[in-house]
Amino acid sequence: MFHFLPSPITGTLSLLLYLINTLFWFVPVIILAILKLLPLASWQRLITYLLDACAVAWISLNNVTTRLFTRISWQVTGVKGLTKKDWYLILANHQSWADILVLQKIFNHKVPFIKFFLKKELIYVPFLGVCWWALDFPFMKRYSKQFLQKNPHLKGKDIETTRKACAKFRFKPVTIMNFVEGTRFTPEKHDTQQSPFKNLLKPKAGGVAFVLGTMGQQIHKILDVTIFYPQGIPSFWDYISGKVREVTVKVEMKPIHADLLGDYEDPDYRKQFQLWINDLWQNKDQQISQLKSQYSKTDASQ
Repeated sequence: MFHFLPSPITGTLSLLLYLINTLFWFVPVIILAILKLLPLASWQRLITYLLDACAVAWISLNNVTTRLFTRISWQVTGVKGLTKKDWYLILANHQSWADILVLQKIFNHKVPFIKFFLKKELIYVPFLGVCWWALDFPFMKRYSKQFLQKNPHLKGKDIETTRKACAKFRFKPVTIMNFVEGTRFTPEKHDTQQSPFKNLLKPKAGGVAFVLGTMGQQIHKILDVTIFYPQGIPSFWDYISGKVREVTVKVEMKPIHADLLGDYEDPDYRKQFQLWINDLWQNKDQQISQLKSQYSKTDASQ
């Protein structure tokens, strides 16, 4: 609707609406978070549904802002058949902070509200920690190899602690999100890593194995997501100021086989899991190369 505005004005107005929307929903989330402190299981379940409804409404209004101020052509495949009644693990490549808005846009109202694993220490972040707790973002406690060598009796305790924290997801479907590379792709990071992939950084298998080891019995399907920006990787500002003209997202649903579940400290399982995640990443790398080739041919013919 406001596509005619100069990009600096578009970006400023978009950011302003995102902030207003966030502040608006922050208030009821905090109130519900306080109400959730009442230690009654049925009451907390009710509050959980209300909190997720607030989060979904927040995303929906952000998507309205995107439609108002941007003119993006969306090429999305693989989202048919998704349901809010199932449990999912999203594995995606990561290039920009805009990726989060892209994922929220294509999955909102199609899968349960997307949540991230957070370090346990983040629960003490003022205001946000309470919101994350209220929204049932799973907090994980990880021990370093050095710590476990000095305290071998705590081996496996981090998995068990996180599994207990995720027990609430048994009664309510959830979507867990994981950016497998652990950081945003840049040519500099790619060269520093000496990544074997042309378009991706090395995947961090340990984080995915931790999620599956913690919630493998609850999560039913993996959503392998490939995000591609035909005009090049945009910044968050590029995205909200209307400079992004096209976004391609490919979603592939994959089952979670029993051999994907195990103890990452076990050498055989770790080797097998790393082979699986590298194969997944190899296929994703080829997809991105094919997309680049397709769009370069399209540009050349115009």
